[in-house]
Amino acid sequence: MHLKQDLPQQFADRMGQMIGPDFPSDLGVSVSGGGDSMAMLHLAAGWARVYGVRLWVVTVDHGLRDASAAEAVMVAAECAALGLPHNTLRWTGWDGRGNVQDAARMARRDLIGRWHGVCRHVLMGHTRDDQAETLLMRLARGSGVDGLAAMADATRVAQAGPVVPVITPQGPPWPDPPPQGFDILRPLLDTDRAALRHYLTTLHIPFVDDPSNDDPTYARVRMRRLIGVEGLEVATLSATARRMARAQTALRRRAHDVARDLMRPDHTAPGAVALDRDGFAAIEEETQLRLLAGALQMVATATYRPRADALESALNRALGGGTTTLHGTIIVPKGNVIHIAREAARTVAVDLPMDAPAIWDHRWHILPCDRKGLTVAALGEAGLVQIKDRRPGTVPRAVLASLPALWDGGDLLACPSADFGPDIRMTLRPEAGNLPDYLLAH
Repeated sequence: MHLKQDLPQQFADRMGQMIGPDFPSDLGVSVSGGGDSMAMLHLAAGWARVYGVRLWVVTVDHGLRDASAAEAVMVAAECAALGLPHNTLRWTGWDGRGNVQDAARMARRDLIGRWHGVCRHVLMGHTRDDQAETLLMRLARGSGVDGLAAMADATRVAQAGPVVPVITPQGPPWPDPPPQGFDILRPLLDTDRAALRHYLTTLHIPFVDDPSNDDPTYARVRMRRLIGVEGLEVATLSATARRMARAQTALRRRAHDVARDLMRPDHTAPGAVALDRDGFAAIEEETQLRLLAGALQMVATATYRPRADALESALNRALGGGTTTLHGTIIVPKGNVIHIAREAARTVAVDLPMDAPAIWDHRWHILPCDRKGLTVAALGEAGLVQIKDRRPGTVPRAVLASLPALWDGGDLLACPSADFGPDIRMTLRPEAGNLPDYLLAH
């Protein structure tokens, strides 16, 4: 098997399938210095020369190991040899709490989101081995179809508010207006890590081995050591993940169609979700859970869905007529409607500048006004007692309490969604209120 010759053609075929035949003029490449990403860098460089695509390379230095800065320098030197521009972005936000790998992944996406400029796509070097390891990790956690489904070839990384670009000498230029997000592309998902290592050693391409890849305190390392035991082969596990992804697609389509039928927009407030209670109770439990999880994630702009046991408990309580809070939201059954809204107490007030829009709760765009010292915060109970509810009996108070309002200290000035005060422009992002489409994409 001539992997050196085969891999470039495999890479070109995958790129054509993902973003061909009209390739973008500019493409980002995320390179850590590890073997997978260094192989991807060289494969992408050869492919880009043939198709006339400009590559922009970025390394995120998480600063979690002493050697990480030197590794970024190694990537920069390799890019210089290939004639490619390179940037190193440094993360300094780790506070020592929570899951370091999840925090690092989120930081990487955020930094790249402020770097990518004209690059609508950014390549990342996930492999078939990563698919297999992820499947085992999530199986150990008791995940369902969504957790066991394969990583997607492409993942949209949306940005909630105005982008604050990172302008660097070697970075891609920014269009005006700046784009709201980018797509991660994974052209190596059908490629084994062993094939990439063979490619690297054959061409004498430098790379580093992260010591954490052998540290058994990380779940991924422990799962990696199970591969090859009792038939747990990379190819078999990856194929299973692909099959689960097909099932996920079908379940998403079902949830989309059901949500479209059950939505009751005339019974809720902007930014909340209202579902026909009888129709919701009549559908199968898997779709109920999928609808509820999607609504919670969308309303709370949460990256992950709630834990399965907490979600099932909330579902049972809602079907039984009880109000409950979960995932930064409140679920309120009232009459023949189940309302899902942001939990007012979980929102954070922001100052309203006089010269720029404000972003509130990741979902609302508020235009500036000509007064100083104003804040945007949830209407809450304090606001509800200052206004006359114009829709009694239709929208629960807990749902109205989650609406954005303009405050001057403790005085409520405006809450346009509740028809109170002057018409201050408060606009909900379109994707933050379209549950059927959200379910299809997530």
